[in-house]
Amino acid sequence: MMSSSIALSSSSSSSSSFLKPRNRPPPSFPNPTCRLNSANSIRLSSRPLDLTSSSSFADGGFVGFGPSPMRWSLAEAKKDRKDLMVAAAGEAASAEEEDGEKQENNALAQTLLLGSLFGLWYLFNIYFNIYNKQVLKVFTFPVTITTFQFAVGTALVLFMWTFNLYKKPEISGAQLAAILPLAMVHTLGNLFTNMSLGKVAVSFTHTIKAMEPFFSVLLSALFLGEMPTIWVVLSLMPIVGGVALASITEVSFNWAGFWSAMASNVTFQSRNVLSKKLMVKKEKSLDNINLFSIITIMSFFLLFPVALFVEGVKFSPAYLQSAGLNVNDFGMKAIIAGLCFHAYQQVSYMILQRVSPVSHSVGNCVKRVVVIVSSVLFFKTPVSLINAIGTGTALAGVFLYSRVKGLKPKPKTA
Repeated sequence: MMSSSIALSSSSSSSSSFLKPRNRPPPSFPNPTCRLNSANSIRLSSRPLDLTSSSSFADGGFVGFGPSPMRWSLAEAKKDRKDLMVAAAGEAASAEEEDGEKQENNALAQTLLLGSLFGLWYLFNIYFNIYNKQVLKVFTFPVTITTFQFAVGTALVLFMWTFNLYKKPEISGAQLAAILPLAMVHTLGNLFTNMSLGKVAVSFTHTIKAMEPFFSVLLSALFLGEMPTIWVVLSLMPIVGGVALASITEVSFNWAGFWSAMASNVTFQSRNVLSKKLMVKKEKSLDNINLFSIITIMSFFLLFPVALFVEGVKFSPAYLQSAGLNVNDFGMKAIIAGLCFHAYQQVSYMILQRVSPVSHSVGNCVKRVVVIVSSVLFFKTPVSLINAIGTGTALAGVFLYSRVKGLKPKPKTA
């Protein structure tokens, strides 16, 4: 009996020990984690899954437990796309800022270039009038001087075309025939200007040349049928009155200088009318600069035989020495005047290609003021109060004309 109980207890203890759980490590299984990479393709990983760790369930790494791995991966992809869109927007904004800065820099450069051209236009004009007046004072042959100035311009044009500093135009015989009348009036206009500068003060010549708008309106009405507005007519009144007042009180006044300047006004404004009337057909290479270059060459060949016939060979060292002139000094002043003569007209056409005709007209008015003031100061020309008022009134009228000329009449409503 005892033995049976002992056997029973032994059996019970062994049975209880068998049923009692042992401290074994939990099993680990391969974890075929399903993830999405950046290209939305499935990537499998075999990371051991620790059943005792809550992170194995919390991070969605085990299929069937915790958050959906597909949901987690799509959220990550959306976040990546959002980051890419933000980055692309930032790059586009920075590109727009760079374009804006480039446009601002380009506009600033163009403004500085235009200002420099206006400065050169005025500077070349001042030097031309000063040196040209000094030459004409001691050498009273305006046809020869004008021919020499066209010769200097022709040499500069040929140099510019030969070394490809500016593209040589392709021009036909018909175009040359249409340009010839423009070259003729251009030649006469410059010749009459030099004749006036040789007879009267520089300031008075340019005061008379302020009458150009008057002849422009008159010739346009006669030959083009362009009738001026009432505002244009009113702006001409101070011009005419100012020139008349300055002429009455001008110390250096003489009729030869006065009528030469008036003839210069007529011929230069005839050039503008002819250019509209003939309508020279321009190719791409025949811009304003090349047109002026061709006119300069034509003017030289037109005036050269006239100078020989009217005044003879006077521009020679032998004649200059016999006239008691310093050949080197005279030659240097004549060359500077010729260079400035061509340069200021060339720059004027360069400006005209960049601004409107109205803006160019205003700039020309300011140029005339600068030339008058500089010549009065350099040559110490005596100027009375009434003379100054007349000159100022005429120039103010020119400025007013250039402003009202640009006004367009409002269309009539029915």
